[in-house]
Amino acid sequence: MTHAHAHSGHDHGHHHGHDHGHQHAPASFDRAFAIGVALNVAFVLAEFVFGLRAHSLALVSDAGHNLSDVLGLSLAWAGTILARRGPTPRRTYGMRRFSILAALANAGFLLIAVGAITVEAIARLYHPEPVAGRSVMLVAGIGIVINTGTALAFMRGRHGDLNIRGAFLHMLGDAAASAGVVVTGLLIALTGQMWLDPLVSLLLVALILWSTWGLARDSMNLALDAVPPGIDPDQVSAVLRELDGVMEVHDLHIWGMSTTDVALTAHLVRPCGGNEDAVLAEATRQLRARFGIQHATIQLERGLAIHPCELAAPDRV
Repeated sequence: MTHAHAHSGHDHGHHHGHDHGHQHAPASFDRAFAIGVALNVAFVLAEFVFGLRAHSLALVSDAGHNLSDVLGLSLAWAGTILARRGPTPRRTYGMRRFSILAALANAGFLLIAVGAITVEAIARLYHPEPVAGRSVMLVAGIGIVINTGTALAFMRGRHGDLNIRGAFLHMLGDAAASAGVVVTGLLIALTGQMWLDPLVSLLLVALILWSTWGLARDSMNLALDAVPPGIDPDQVSAVLRELDGVMEVHDLHIWGMSTTDVALTAHLVRPCGGNEDAVLAEATRQLRARFGIQHATIQLERGLAIHPCELAAPDRV
């Protein structure tokens, strides 16, 4: 439950409201992570070995992509575990920010994999090598099943947690990539055109870049304490200005404490005193209900020199 406290100021007549209520722990995806990591590790090994035996760059590049996702899944899993740890005297917010770093590293792994695949694919376009189309189709078909199943396990959490969204997008991208490899194997078996293998690899690179860009942008913004996506600071300020007696809002800061928790600090100028607890309680309720901001620290100021209080005017309730 969220509690708002108004403390009388020391010698400057300020009040501080703290929303100490915290969002319930993010839904646990430990089982989904464990199954996803185990299946993908086994599949990466199989795909890499068969890719080498079949001389298929598309298969080997897909294995590299899947390996980066195994690392990304592991980081995302670690992020969800650490985010559930409570605060300590040294880490007063706990380890929840690690989930942001995990999402950022997840995007980084994918971009590194993209660079390696692109270099090799361009070389193969100039010097095509024989590819065993049927082996490619068989192994990639298994990948479609594994990656689709893993993606579905993360589907319900993709909108509320950037970390889970990263895992979902990677697994969905892997399923699409494996489907592309199946088509490649079929075309090579039918036409014998070996240049199709590196060409499809480049198309997979474009797919990976497209799915990773949003994750990289959002995780970088969160790491730099930008306002989380979906929250308009102007709307937040407008809601706070509508509170009883509030004349001005300044020093407004909104940032992500993790991929699921949002924090806010603000100074509210309220010349006419009275009902501070009610104002702070309404502020935290509005922030939580309308913007999902669970941790708010609000300071009330009189600002009498700028907004003289009309003592005769009754307090608004």
